[in-house]
Amino acid sequence: MSETSLLQPTPLFKKTAWWFERAKASLLDTLPCCQGCSHCCVGLFSVTLLDKQEIQRGLQLLPMEHRKRVEAKAQEQVSQLRIAAPRLCTNQFVDRWPDEEMDTLVERFDALPCPALDPDGRCSVYENRPLVCRSMGLPMDSDGVVSGACIVQTSVPLIRLSNALREEENLLAWKEAGELAAVCHHNGGQGGEVLLPYAFLPD
Repeated sequence: MSETSLLQPTPLFKKTAWWFERAKASLLDTLPCCQGCSHCCVGLFSVTLLDKQEIQRGLQLLPMEHRKRVEAKAQEQVSQLRIAAPRLCTNQFVDRWPDEEMDTLVERFDALPCPALDPDGRCSVYENRPLVCRSMGLPMDSDGVVSGACIVQTSVPLIRLSNALREEENLLAWKEAGELAAVCHHNGGQGGEVLLPYAFLPD
């Protein structure tokens, strides 16, 4: 197996991207999500260690100079986060943070761009982007209440995802949980989620 193939997205990430494309098509392509649209690429959120592994694969595919720029941007953001939340200096994992503390930090850094966001609005690691970035924008329908729709679309589609697509979504979430549990076990149970900028820094 070549080194390049080892750096390609894992099956879980590929399946999630394929699921999103079919879900988007089932909504008659009313979602404007595409490479170059960066409205969802600004703001602070957490990603899993699976996402970090995927991002690191993507970084290895970049030219050295480009990769160093992304890593430098991430390091600068991490420094800002550590000043705002000193506990990050000793433990980067945020799994067990109280919701109130996380919400406060997220609100404070709501204008923070993703380290991989290029000046032209494209993602430097698009093929290896996190799972959440692969499924962002689909409206959720729960008991007749719709939420989570893409903020730049002009209207929420009246069509809802089929039960089959929702069941497949649940299966993907189950697979993600299983793979993440294995990774967390390997690192001694320290944690499984980090803030996005941390995912761009080497271990």
